Amino acid sequence: MEWQEASDIKNKLKKIINVINLPHVKLSRIYCYRSSGSKSKSYARIWSMPKVFQLALGIEPAYVIEVLSKHYDKLDPDNQIKVLIHELLHIPKNFSGSLLSHKGRNRHLGSLANKLFKEYKKNV
Repeated sequence: MEWQEASDIKNKLKKIINVINLPHVKLSRIYCYRSSGSKSKSYARIWSMPKVFQLALGIEPAYVIEVLSKHYDKLDPDNQIKVLIHELLHIPKNFSGSLLSHKGRNRHLGSLANKLFKEYKKNV
């Protein structure tokens, strides 16, 4: 697998965060990479920094959003934004370094991502 820093993704995240209400997301602690060579069928993934690593390394919570070039780059711009919104929704409100699952009590990530995407499109 190969990894490249993805400043274009960071710029898209900045725009998303400015357009829809995600005040808990600390963009300065989100790192973006584009990968190639993965066998995964995912468009993107979010990686967390668990509390034990934060303590051991003496660092603040952080996340890495990885877009898988083979699939993500083929998407139209709207679907790319939708994928990034989906990944951001895995970040809990306390920005602790943990991740939220796809479904939880009173939460379905796919539905919420679609709702926020509509809000994004309305406000850009």
